[in-house]
Amino acid sequence: MIETERLILNPLNYYQLLKYIKADSSLEIELNLHETSRTISPELKEAFEQTILPNVADSTKDFLYSTLWTVISKEANKMVGDICIIGEPNSDGEIEIGYGTYEEFRKKGFMTEAVGGMITWAKSQPKIFSIVASTEKGNIGSFTILLKNDFLKIGETQTLFNWKLKIK
Repeated sequence: MIETERLILNPLNYYQLLKYIKADSSLEIELNLHETSRTISPELKEAFEQTILPNVADSTKDFLYSTLWTVISKEANKMVGDICIIGEPNSDGEIEIGYGTYEEFRKKGFMTEAVGGMITWAKSQPKIFSIVASTEKGNIGSFTILLKNDFLKIGETQTLFNWKLKIK
């Protein structure tokens, strides 16, 4: 678990991920949180089925590098978004992150703070030396989060900007 000024980042175990994907408030009940309106996009559902759940179920892997970390507002006692690490550090000590803020909680600085919390945690992990992320070119809010956390743009494709933060 990671704690920041306003947030708690809670890594979900396999059974909590199954409740998350149901989106029936069973996860909120287990975590003693107020209900949050959230939807599971087809892309996230596919990621759950093909990558997240199989990797979290694999006991040879550290689940913290594969699971969804739910972002919880302490004040509202609600889930406001999610952040994940996309796999264990590679041979260069690099991890990739992805994140999303639920619509009603956008533009409040929650994800900027959550990414900052993840950076602080990553700095304490001996195998992590840098963090990368990709954002859609048109998603100004998403890449502003990275800019506020000192990521540098390292490249782009036709549709994406690629970002990196060296932490060691």
